[in-house]
Amino acid sequence: MAFGFGKKKKNSVNDSEDIQTESGAPEGNANQAASLSLPPNPADTAYERSVHGPLDESEVPATDGYVDLGALLVTPREGLSLRLEVEESTSRVIAVTLDLNGSSLQLQAFAASRSEKLWRDIREQIGLSVGSQGGEIEILDGTFGKEVLAKVPAQASDGSKGFRVARFIGVDGPRWFLRGVLGGTAAVDSDAAKDLEDLFRGVVVVRGETPLPPRDLLLLRLPKDAVAGPQGQVAADHATPAQGGEPFRRGPEITAIG
Repeated sequence: MAFGFGKKKKNSVNDSEDIQTESGAPEGNANQAASLSLPPNPADTAYERSVHGPLDESEVPATDGYVDLGALLVTPREGLSLRLEVEESTSRVIAVTLDLNGSSLQLQAFAASRSEKLWRDIREQIGLSVGSQGGEIEILDGTFGKEVLAKVPAQASDGSKGFRVARFIGVDGPRWFLRGVLGGTAAVDSDAAKDLEDLFRGVVVVRGETPLPPRDLLLLRLPKDAVAGPQGQVAADHATPAQGGEPFRRGPEITAIG
């Protein structure tokens, strides 16, 4: 299920991360959005979530102008398309993938306790999952602190052996954890990743007051003005359907964290 924002070039976007071969501003939030679209102030000594984002709903003055996906509010941007990923057995939305300039950012939000931080344990679980697939990971210091660069063996369309590359970023918030998975060129090119990193920092998480066990997925939903058809097609008044109005499709594979 896909939406487009602004003028989108008709470039196709793969559902999963690129295989690399072995040979080769919301209305009413103008000031807030402007500050999040800029790099962190060099005078700051370290990344600080409550300053640089992503933010909690309680930390923004208003939510007008965002794309409302339930637990996540996303800032529209020209050229951005949005895919909601639906679990076949339950028909629930379990992730959203943002496609921009040939790269992707998959987002999932999870419940957390007030005191426990999840990202360290989740990094270890990602390592175990990737290792079980014959892949390898590297722990890096990135924009948001520690992150995981994962490489998993794969076969390219021409039959040559290669690997899929994904860059996992994570941020612990107040009673929630937000995970992003960068795919495509953005997984390996810091310049290509900048726009998607800005989108990640601009996300607003709506935790809600419902008690949830840590690591439970926060509920995502279709935008209020979108209607899904019998085959998963969607129409939305505020966005032009991307990719010819194709049905919702699976995006990058989701690594379990619980």
